[in-house]
Amino acid sequence: MERRELSTVVYEKDGPVARIILNRPDKANAQNSAMVSDVEQSLRDAEADYAIKVVLMKATGAGFCSGHDVASALTFPEFVQARDAGHPWGGSDTLFLWPVLHLWEFSKPTVAAVHGYCLGGGTYFAFLHDIVVAAEDAYFQMPLPQGAGLPGAETMVEPWAFMNFHRAYEYLYLSQTIGAAEAVRLGLVNRVVPRDDLDVTAETIAQQIAEAPLSVLMGIKAGVKRAWETMGMRVHLQSQFHIMWQVGAAGDVAAWRAENSVRGYGPYPRTVAAQRADAAARRARARFRPGEQAAGADGSQTAGGKDERE
Repeated sequence: MERRELSTVVYEKDGPVARIILNRPDKANAQNSAMVSDVEQSLRDAEADYAIKVVLMKATGAGFCSGHDVASALTFPEFVQARDAGHPWGGSDTLFLWPVLHLWEFSKPTVAAVHGYCLGGGTYFAFLHDIVVAAEDAYFQMPLPQGAGLPGAETMVEPWAFMNFHRAYEYLYLSQTIGAAEAVRLGLVNRVVPRDDLDVTAETIAQQIAEAPLSVLMGIKAGVKRAWETMGMRVHLQSQFHIMWQVGAAGDVAAWRAENSVRGYGPYPRTVAAQRADAAARRARARFRPGEQAAGADGSQTAGGKDERE
């Protein structure tokens, strides 16, 4: 087995299976510039190696991926270069548009093994894989609409992942948290297994896929992918990127963010979204059920603690 320890990823090549292991557990596997680069480098290596038939992505630590590293985003080299050049979105598309499209367009089968938190841009590391296996403790959320004043991350995969506009609207409008059992019911993941069985289940799937010839696997991948692209998925992912930038610069969004600061909701989108959900639930209960304990639209009872996750 070949093993490379990159700055934020462990990359393994073991027979026909390549493993991309997110390895930034002290930062909740948040996506910084280095992680995007490490994942992209690993994908390109696996794509060019004819011995590799399947890519398996998983993670170390308490969860899969907490989304963009909001604590250090302003210092990403790509963002600094674009800002110095006076370009508003150059750094963001370099990090969070084209690499996302590459994961979607990757020409070989991919499998994701998800445990714990999977948040914000980190959900794209899960949903864009061909097969997703989730541990029972996995949960998914796009906190940016209620937590950062954005319509989602740089690309909007949710309509394509849900293939149901009612579900996609609810998930995004409410910054809804979805547990593993609900995720499999909605078709966001393929199966849910006990945490102790996650690695062996995902590895078994990858190894079984690899029993077929590479040309057959790539033929299946091309056929399914082109069906989605014929419906407009690739164009939509790109167009949403520019919509996000327009929304982010809106005046009412700026006022809303200032209000969050005044109310002390905290800097992290997941925390802000939870505080907003609690406030909305209290208003609804006060009108219809005075004295009843408030619960958020996703069923949560508390606002949650501060963290560095999206």
